[in-house]
Amino acid sequence: MLFSVAAAAEETIFRDVQFPSAKGELANATLRFSDDDKMVEVRVSDGRVLTVQYSQVDTMSYEYTKKHRLKQAVALGMLSPATGVIIAFTKSKNHWLEIDFYDQDKPRALVLKLDKRNYQKVCDAAKAHTGKDVAMIGKTDAKAIKGKLK
Repeated sequence: MLFSVAAAAEETIFRDVQFPSAKGELANATLRFSDDDKMVEVRVSDGRVLTVQYSQVDTMSYEYTKKHRLKQAVALGMLSPATGVIIAFTKSKNHWLEIDFYDQDKPRALVLKLDKRNYQKVCDAAKAHTGKDVAMIGKTDAKAIKGKLK
């Protein structure tokens, strides 16, 4: 008996990521893993399209940052001081995926802010499509992330 398995090429798309704009501000973007094209594609709302071939990917890592919600607390505190104080003591969590790759023998990196509802799915898809493990770095500080965004 002869068995053959045909694997259909997959495409996985995440529409709720963010990518730094030319000014360093986060812009909405779409992340696509394409097995047909063997590449990661980032389509930014400002019109930029960035692609990285799976074979160019060196490493990938996941990190998160935590910070107090001070801006939201001040704004809410004007309406309800008690609620503002409560919000000030809570923390928000931001999730980040870094894709390190080589472009013409030069090291480069894509840093994406992920949505809290599907960051784990993005990391799982990154591994499934590229074949590379995503290193779970864990907590980092905002300064380290900002340094990578430049």
